[in-house]
Amino acid sequence: MNIKNIVKNNSILRSIIVGVMIAICLSGVIMPQATSADFVSTANAAYVAKITNEASGVVKTIKVLVTAYASVAEETDDTPFITASGKTVADGIVANNMLPFGTKIKIPSLYGNKIFTIEDRMNKRMGKYHVDIWMPNVPMAVNFGAKTAEIQVLEN
Repeated sequence: MNIKNIVKNNSILRSIIVGVMIAICLSGVIMPQATSADFVSTANAAYVAKITNEASGVVKTIKVLVTAYASVAEETDDTPFITASGKTVADGIVANNMLPFGTKIKIPSLYGNKIFTIEDRMNKRMGKYHVDIWMPNVPMAVNFGAKTAEIQVLEN
């Protein structure tokens, strides 16, 4: 008797297999890997930050305050879509006053293996131990709130 006939003739085994398949499908709904910050318009699709499992060397780990900002004059300056480094804002762009432009970081506790790039600065009063993540709109930035997390600075 082959496996196909055993499964076909055994309703308990069929139920178990179906249950496992449903559990696998639901795990993607219950424990999603993406966050609202991962969704950008198609106009910005070229700038979507890489989500990768590649072995990038971690140079150091730093505990920081993580917040979010959007491209509005109230939160930036009179050129809200241009970062301090001269790049156009996009998913994966972060502001920080300590690390040089172009530095790649991860925030594993919040975004897993998603890689962010330092391309913007904040007001000096925010200090060095603060990372501000760009979001496509103000409600998303407000909803993100403020969180303490460790960032991983990656080797270039």
